[in-house]
Parts: sequence; structure tokens; C-alpha cells
Amino acid sequence: MRAARLIRMALLIQSNPGLTGAALARELEVSERTVIRDAQALQEAGIPVRSERGRGGGYHLAPGYRTRLTTLHPSEAETLFLSGVPSALRDLGLADAAGAARLKLTATLLPSVRAAAESSVRRFHLDAPAWFREPPTPELLPELARAVWADRTVELSYLRPGPGGAPPSAVSRTVEPYGLVLKAGTWYLVARAPDRGWRTYRVDRVTALDPAPAAQEPFARDPDFDLAAHWEDRSAAFARALLRDTITVRLTAPGLRRLPAVVDGAAVEEALASASAPDAAGLVTLELPVESQEVAFDQLAGLGADVEVLAPATLRTRFRERAAALAALYRADTP
Repeated sequence: MRAARLIRMALLIQSNPGLTGAALARELEVSERTVIRDAQALQEAGIPVRSERGRGGGYHLAPGYRTRLTTLHPSEAETLFLSGVPSALRDLGLADAAGAARLKLTATLLPSVRAAAESSVRRFHLDAPAWFREPPTPELLPELARAVWADRTVELSYLRPGPGGAPPSAVSRTVEPYGLVLKAGTWYLVARAPDRGWRTYRVDRVTALDPAPAAQEPFARDPDFDLAAHWEDRSAAFARALLRDTITVRLTAPGLRRLPAVVDGAAVEEALASASAPDAAGLVTLELPVESQEVAFDQLAGLGADVEVLAPATLRTRFRERAAALAALYRADTP
């Protein structure tokens, strides 16, 4: 375990000269004291690691020194060949480039390692989208990916969902595109707007994309930005931000058990916190956050008679009309 960490530390210093002890500790998930001990162990093993203080300091290897630790182990090659999601590469327009890179990498591997890599491809396939749907690839995704690669500020037109089931409104934003995230088959753009801070946009709602008029040079990317950490921190808040409306519902015990299967988990958690105690008939009333009345109608219709919408009146009317239509449809004993 420690040997693997020492190898990783040496490669990190080689590829990122000047990393501080704190930065190495974060990357290796150890304490700074452990980093100091590991640096001493590398020196004793003949790897010339040195630590410098002051501006421009940090950990360095001796000038001109390159480690010989870059030979892939079979298990590392297996992991590398599993690291791409084929559908994501296709959506981004990178399938051909990824295939060429994989062929070049395969050609450089030792026969034993090459066999391990090919074996992993035959045994594992990563399929990102959810079951029972084939989400369309957003038309502007490849162009947006090129802007992300080039650190190019863009002006995008975006359809923002309207409140309470109102039609979406078109807005324009000038943003610095930092990264793209594929979540359950849906692509999201993480961007920084100079006047609005960090924002997340659904790519399928972007209707137009142009270079920002005043942007001649690439924007200065924050070197400390970590897309994965940012997404983890913001995804829960983002999911909650989508819940712009609230409805009042009454549920049977089976309906309450099935509720997490049809609506967002964050909405269920918040709703249960404000739920009433079961009444004499075992029914529970709660305030349920929803994205819109339209979305709520589609989601709750799957619960049938196990849910009753109490408010707002417009949504209750829709369910009453649906119930009347179903009753009329099934009134006859035979088709």
C-alpha cells in the first residue's frame, strides 16, 4: 500500500513540479507529516526529491531527472481501458480520437499487459444513460465541448423553465465554460458567469452558442478548480433548486412507500420532514416540493388512487379530469 503511494507521489512531483506539501497531502489523502516521511523514503530509494521554501518552492525532482516508474502494471492497464464511457465520447465527438488513442496505447504495451487491457474491454461495458430511455444528444454539445477545451468564453442562449408550469423563457448569458458532466444520460455545463458566479445549465436547453464578443483570449482558468468536487458539492443544491413549486398531497401507506420511486429524493426527504401524523384512516398529508405542476402531474399519476392532490386547485382539477376520463373509458364491462 505504501509502495503504491510512494510511486504515485514521485509521479505527481514529476508531472507537477512545485507541488506543496499540503497539495500532495490532499492528492494522496494523507497528512503533511506523512508526505515529509514519504519524501525521505524516496530519497533513500535513490529518487532525488527535494523540498524548497518560499515563492516558487514546493517539491521538485533534480533537474533532468525522470523516474522509470511509468511502466503499466496489468491491473493499471485494465483500469485505464475501463476509464471511458463510450456513449459520452460519442456525444462529445471524441469517439474516433479515443479509438485512435486506445490503438496507439495498445501498440506500446508489453504483450502480457496488452492481453490484460483487451480482456477488460471484453468483460466490462459502461452504459451511462438510465434504463428505458434513449436520451437524445444535445445538438450543441460538441461545440460546447470545444469551448471547454479551449477555455473560450461564450455567449449562450438558454431556455429557463417557467415557474408554476409557465412556458420557459429565453435568456442569454456570457459564461466561462469550465466543464461538462454526464448525469443519468443528461449533460450539464458547469460554468462561471463573471457577474453571477458559478452556474449549472442543462445542455439540452441551450439553443444557441457564440463566442463572446469581447473575448479574444482564453479566460484565466482557476487552477484550484476541481470539477468532480464541485459537482459533488453543488449537485444536491442544484437538484433542490429545480424544485420551484410546492403542492399538498394526501397519501395512503402504500403511496407513501412508493413515493421515493416516482419523485426526486431531495423532495421526498423535505416532504417527510413536514408530514402530518397518519389520520384515523391511515392517510398522511404533506407538502411536496416539485419542479412544476406539469412534472408533478406526470410523476404522481403513477400512484393512482394512493395519492390525492389537495392543492393547488389547478392541479387537483387536472387529476379530477383524468379520473373522470378513466372512469368513462372503463365504464363498460367489455371493450
